[in-house]
Amino acid sequence: MGRAFEFRKERKFKRWSKMAVQFTRIGKDIVMAVKESGPNPETNSRLRTAMQNAKAVNMPKDRVEAAIKRASDKSMANYEEIVYEGYAPHGVAVLIETATDNTNRTVANVRSYFNKTDGSLGKTGSLDFVFNRKSVFRFVPAEGLDLEELEFELIDAGLEELYVEADEEGNDVAVAQGAFENFGSLQKALEEKGIELKSSKLERIALSHHEVTEEQAADVLKLIDKLEEDDDVQAVYHNMAE
Repeated sequence: MGRAFEFRKERKFKRWSKMAVQFTRIGKDIVMAVKESGPNPETNSRLRTAMQNAKAVNMPKDRVEAAIKRASDKSMANYEEIVYEGYAPHGVAVLIETATDNTNRTVANVRSYFNKTDGSLGKTGSLDFVFNRKSVFRFVPAEGLDLEELEFELIDAGLEELYVEADEEGNDVAVAQGAFENFGSLQKALEEKGIELKSSKLERIALSHHEVTEEQAADVLKLIDKLEEDDDVQAVYHNMAE
């Protein structure tokens, strides 16, 4: 079988590992949505968003339903959402969104990751000038869809920018971006136009980027990898230039 088989096996394991992390994070999103506004996606926009994101990563329907059922049990505790901010080595800003049932464990783990990679954990709000929170929706453009016309039609709903990017497989994906406070109106406008959303998220967009060398980037990625492997971490953002 040789090296080619080992390479394919390694890629498969990495894909499975990434999928498991995505399922865990979306499962938490579902729980928090249900705890906040109930188990009906028709009346719970946050749950509807989480279910859309679950579908986008092929999360099995039975796992989604199990998460909703668990969250509906009043004896199950909710997760607490906490944001941590700091600097990786070489001055790269890093912001971490977490959802945890044990804040002591989470802060201890996050602090240890920064310490072990020569970074520094900062105070809440210390990176407000580095990142801007945005509403970000991704969808596969239907054949014949006029994106320029769609952009014009979505302006009143809070659209700031509409562009096309390539996903991990190299396929075109349209990205609609708006202000944080316009998440609901923009989501509703897209749904009313019959657009099937691939993902709906509030993301932290870097306002400026920090240049590093290839060797320095490797140091930064050691921290980011450690953070992304933690079960309590929902998302990691940085301002390292690509």
